Amino acid sequence: MDNRLKKSVRLLAYGGLTWLIPFFAAVPFYNPEGVLLVDVFLFKSVMIVIGGIIGAALLVLWFAGVQSGHLREGVVTGGVWLAMNWALDLLFLIPISGMDLPTYFGQIGLRYLLIPTMAIAIGYSTGRAAAEK
Repeated sequence: MDNRLKKSVRLLAYGGLTWLIPFFAAVPFYNPEGVLLVDVFLFKSVMIVIGGIIGAALLVLWFAGVQSGHLREGVVTGGVWLAMNWALDLLFLIPISGMDLPTYFGQIGLRYLLIPTMAIAIGYSTGRAAAEK
């Protein structure tokens, strides 16, 4: 398999995991009828922490293979993963929850901006560290 294709597949797979792992982690917090079993603010806090941990871990794995263009890599990776998370929510979460788009973006969607923020910060930091060697 071509290296660019491998990189693209890995980028999409990691991006999918940034959505899939928190989605499955949320399942135990709901009963079979879809009613939240814990306080909504506790749930949202737990989901932010889970998403942050997963995102950070995947970004560390991603940047371990980056040799140059770290900042650009952070921008691209963050943008792709952001778009993927929004698209997967539009396909799955919004229909399940019945939220309209303004409510979704106000309660959930804007929080995904942490993905490009973290990716760009790590890209910048790893680029600086590489330049100092």
